[in-house]
Amino acid sequence: MNFIRTDIEDVVIVEPKVFGDSRGYFVETFRADKLEEFLGYKINFCQDNESKSKKGVLRGLHYQLPPFAQTKLVRVIKGKVLDVAVDIRKGSPAFGKYVSVELSEENKRQLLVPRGFAHGFVVLEDDTIFAYKVDNYYSPENDRGILFSDEVLGIDWRLPFDELILSAKDKVQPKLFETDDIFEYGVNYYNG
Repeated sequence: MNFIRTDIEDVVIVEPKVFGDSRGYFVETFRADKLEEFLGYKINFCQDNESKSKKGVLRGLHYQLPPFAQTKLVRVIKGKVLDVAVDIRKGSPAFGKYVSVELSEENKRQLLVPRGFAHGFVVLEDDTIFAYKVDNYYSPENDRGILFSDEVLGIDWRLPFDELILSAKDKVQPKLFETDDIFEYGVNYYNG
């Protein structure tokens, strides 16, 4: 596996090695030992999630508050998305900045989105299957979001669509500076 730090150092692109031949391919999609060696700390993934979406669906920007904050390791099994992680750690040098990466069934890339980041993606192909691991269980009471179109964030969603398909919840999320439900930079959200 190859690990690539992005412009926001804590967000990491994971490129697994793909072994292909006339039968198809084989790929290790996750290795705890390799990831922990690269990061220098342990992540205990406890829940896997999967969604299927049609082209034009935008999901996000989502996160959970401590003590239910989540690290996500996201990937595309089928199709293609533009995946986005936004730093919402107040006091961070990258506060309000984002990383965007195209994830697809072809490139097999993954994105590690740490605690303290809001996450979202827009679907670029019909019938896209998106899967991710999280290191904390889903908690509806701690579920939060930021408006995907917040002009302060200025996210370039590279939208080739006339209209996005959003959940009712995602249409009315607060803007970054309209919420106090964010993280503090320098706090270790992995040990409470």
